[in-house]
Amino acid sequence: MFEKVLICTDFSDGLHRLSQFTSSLKIAGIKQIVFLHVVPLWEKGIIPKVDSEKIKQAQTQLEKAIEQNPTDVEVKIEVQSGKPVETILKVAEAYQSSLIILGSPTRSILAEKLVGSTMADLSHQTKIPLLVVRPQLFSALTSEELTLRCQHLFRSLLIPYNDGKVSHYLLQQIKQLAQKQSDRYLQQCQLCWVLENKASKQKPLKVLPQEADEILSGIKAELEEVNLQVEIEVREGNSISQVLETSVMADISAIAVSSGTIGKLQEWLISSFAAELLRQSWYPVLFFPFPD
Repeated sequence: MFEKVLICTDFSDGLHRLSQFTSSLKIAGIKQIVFLHVVPLWEKGIIPKVDSEKIKQAQTQLEKAIEQNPTDVEVKIEVQSGKPVETILKVAEAYQSSLIILGSPTRSILAEKLVGSTMADLSHQTKIPLLVVRPQLFSALTSEELTLRCQHLFRSLLIPYNDGKVSHYLLQQIKQLAQKQSDRYLQQCQLCWVLENKASKQKPLKVLPQEADEILSGIKAELEEVNLQVEIEVREGNSISQVLETSVMADISAIAVSSGTIGKLQEWLISSFAAELLRQSWYPVLFFPFPD
């Protein structure tokens, strides 16, 4: 499914633990893993300098973990100094990565808009999908739990849907992944359409539950043609809360979303569904950048 993966870690996100589970990641279809740690430039003097000591420490830490867990997966270590987003893009291009994994700390919308977000900056500078995970997830799991998590990293996806162009693009990406995978790494999908519009005498429902169910049934048939098991569900209420509630009960590996506004001016005016889901979800979020 994703054969070449770039794992970006700052050692506070728990992602460096994955260096001990490369054999489990192979079971998820991964053939090449690049661990990247970006060391900020040392700016105590007038001219910023490369912090050679911190680079050496990070290199040693990752090498030690990988040496203790030999595997036949191709594993590379990149420890570089510079700006995170620029470095991630450069390394991803060099290794032709098909997926970038990075952590996402809990942060308020105001703080994110003021200080920025690596994920948000990446989302409109690359076409490569991003798997965004909470630091608490990989930090808190036991080795046994993390082994299973890595083996089933993409097995079951929850796909929020609303029949818009972004939803159509997201489904197209999922279908392509299912068609190209060499084994059944992605096995199941759950489509969830949340109807937020409430009916009244002055404002009838734009989409009726029955209509939504019929549309999802058609999509289910399409996805089943590419050998996926598919469940569909139509809910009413707040999109974020309903999708998060579904994720708890659906036995999923990640939530798949797309957006064309994250990290752009529109996000200052109104937060998108995808951006809000990234802030609130404790499940990994598989994000597909929407093309401009």
